[in-house]
Amino acid sequence: MITKHTCPNGVRIVIENMPTVRSAVIGIWIGTGSRYETPEINGISHFLEHMLFKGTKKRSAREIAEAFDRIGGQVNAFTSKEYTCYYAKVLDEKAEYALDILSDMFFNSEFNEVELKKERKVVLEEIKMYEDAPDDIVHDLISSASFGEHSLAYPILGTEDTLLTFNKNTLENYRNNYYTPDNVVISVVGNIPDDFSKAIEKRFGNYETANKQKKVVPPVFCSESIVKKKETEQAHLCLGFPGLPYGSDRLYHLTILNNILGGSMSSRLFQEVREERGLAYSVFSYHSSFIDNGLLTIYAGTNPDQVDHLFETILATVNKLGKDGITEKELENCKAQLKGNLMLSLESTNSRMSRNGKNELLLNKQKTLDDIIQSIERVTLQDVNDLAKTMLNGKFSSSLISPTGKLQLS
Repeated sequence: MITKHTCPNGVRIVIENMPTVRSAVIGIWIGTGSRYETPEINGISHFLEHMLFKGTKKRSAREIAEAFDRIGGQVNAFTSKEYTCYYAKVLDEKAEYALDILSDMFFNSEFNEVELKKERKVVLEEIKMYEDAPDDIVHDLISSASFGEHSLAYPILGTEDTLLTFNKNTLENYRNNYYTPDNVVISVVGNIPDDFSKAIEKRFGNYETANKQKKVVPPVFCSESIVKKKETEQAHLCLGFPGLPYGSDRLYHLTILNNILGGSMSSRLFQEVREERGLAYSVFSYHSSFIDNGLLTIYAGTNPDQVDHLFETILATVNKLGKDGITEKELENCKAQLKGNLMLSLESTNSRMSRNGKNELLLNKQKTLDDIIQSIERVTLQDVNDLAKTMLNGKFSSSLISPTGKLQLS
């Protein structure tokens, strides 16, 4: 059972008690990411995430790490385009101990100049590592090809130039502007006391900042092509199609469409590109939802000499799906697979914490297991085929990284 409590200052607490487990997962979700940055501070959301681990008024960076290691716990964080999350998984008896450390990091990080300089070097190495992975970079390029100059196209890590400008003042200003009570959700899942929300409210329920209105400008889909020449063993190709926003009533239609297109081993792309033609080891599709927009992406990697053949095969598969739609058998098989995956995900406290946190942060509501299953069951063949016709028969974007830097778009 999921319970929700809103603190007087606006911080939302979502708790799902699971008395059958011996662990607790605590996630602090903040509604900010690279989308809310400007070109001058691109990457600051991610850098701020790093700096919250680098020491507070009470604990050094080493002491934060040792505090979790000492109890066999795990602590981590991640930044996306629209949200940032700090989370810890610990034994249930250590839940309040973990909450105390997370709240200390959230409120009391000092942004020490020495630690800041060291962490700037760490993130610079992270950027370089990312740039050495063309199968990752090509996904950043498809965002640029799809969203142009819009902030959804900004890289989450930022750039070397912007990173060098961050200091204590810029970090504190950004935190004060976006780590506001109305923009924070605490999601907890596990075997926890009934009054655990009181422990959370004690730490998060009274702080105040000046609430800054987040300016959100919807992007316009750009059907651009970005090609980058780089000495690689494989050519890495992405195609992008306009998607759906988080919370759309057609999102389950798209979930099924994506799964049949390239989201599983029985998908059309996997079967046609890999199994039938042997053109790629890795080929898949996925959908990214944002608050007012979405992007359906197809990725595949192949020998540079085969990239045009690969592109034509992918496009032919997409066009056939857009024109003829899916079959009743594919629909029923996909529904069964999605429901099975959903049930398996319920065994993970991490997955539950993430789902609850995102739903509350982005939708301001929760969906029960029954709600989700009913939404999947309600999807009809016509629903998916109508969506396929509108989504897959229009304009698309593309990105390519290869030794030749060429792609024959025909």
